[in-house]
Amino acid sequence: MKKILLVDDNEADRMLYRRYLNRQQGHETLDFREAASGEEALAVFGDYRPDCVLLDYNLPDMTGMDILLGLQQRRPVAELCVIMITGGGSEMLAARALNSGASDYLVKGAFDQELLSRTVRHAIEKNEWRQYHARYHQELESVNQRLRDSLISLEQVKQELDHKNEALVAAHQQQKHHNHELDRINRQLARTNADLDNFVYAASHDLRQPVHNLRGLFEELRRGATFHDPDAAQLLRLTDTSLLALTTTIDDLSRAVQEQRRSGEEPTQQVVLSEVMADVCQTLQTQVNATNARILTDFTACPTVRYARTDLRTVLLNLVANAIKYRRPEAVPVIRVRSLPTTGPPVVQVQDNGLGIDLNRHGAELFQLFRRFHPEVASGTGVGLFLVNRLVQTAGGHVEVESQPGAGTTFSVHLAQ
Repeated sequence: MKKILLVDDNEADRMLYRRYLNRQQGHETLDFREAASGEEALAVFGDYRPDCVLLDYNLPDMTGMDILLGLQQRRPVAELCVIMITGGGSEMLAARALNSGASDYLVKGAFDQELLSRTVRHAIEKNEWRQYHARYHQELESVNQRLRDSLISLEQVKQELDHKNEALVAAHQQQKHHNHELDRINRQLARTNADLDNFVYAASHDLRQPVHNLRGLFEELRRGATFHDPDAAQLLRLTDTSLLALTTTIDDLSRAVQEQRRSGEEPTQQVVLSEVMADVCQTLQTQVNATNARILTDFTACPTVRYARTDLRTVLLNLVANAIKYRRPEAVPVIRVRSLPTTGPPVVQVQDNGLGIDLNRHGAELFQLFRRFHPEVASGTGVGLFLVNRLVQTAGGHVEVESQPGAGTTFSVHLAQ
């Protein structure tokens, strides 16, 4: 429904306009309001908000131009539809009205029903199009503003990414520098370790023969010499014990260096754990018989592992030998060797009921060379655990230890395949 405001001080003209428009609008429903003066027109306009105003230029209280200005103060010009009706020969007034914002003009007495209806319809359509265009332009401007804001945000994000990329590049360069430095240090450490191993091997090799000679001379001295000192027998026994400990230490040190040198050279293979343990038990048969030790094995969870067979034998041999060596005097040694169920790399566990280790006191130095935690056991040299740890770590694994003094020790060897 379209709303029409008729502003004319002549009631007959208002009635004529109403009749003309009702006849020509077809199915379009029209609603009319009327005003006979400018003051009344401005009052009705504010509440009625018509789609079109038919405005007579000559009114008793003000001119059509004054009323047009008043309407523009009450409604944006882009939403105003006003058709100015002027007297004959008033083309200048009509031009002024159009320039001041009127939609169109008609000359009173010079239009018929069809012209009036067409002029009103076109004025309304033009005004609606203008409003649509204004809304579209406003929406487009809003979209453009959002796009500009998005571009600004994207530019800020791009700058942040550029800064982060620069930081990443700098960090990458720094990391490369650190990696090069670590490679250099690792190569230097490898050379140092190799030199140290060579030195230890050479020293142990060179010391072995003089120590054996010294033992031989001591045996000859003990058999052939006569001692009148009553403490001589005790001194001879202590000297023999010291020479034996020195010989054992040199032999163990030489063996550790040889094992470490050989480690990594032997290719890995599928190793049957029960066969390796049979070899270990055969090697330790004398110690087992002397102590009545019981060695219990269970490799059901993982019967075979892929590993260097000689390295695995050395690890198990040292752990089982230590379990026998560091037994409790009052108890029969019971040693359990088994594989554990795991979803990762295989784990072989060696558990004993021996003297145990105070890990709170000695845990940090457990695998260090020549560290002994039970001085009352004369045969220990502190090489076995060092060798075990070195062999396992060199292959990429690690050793975990659980122990309580007097309650035995459990070594869990995580084998990296």
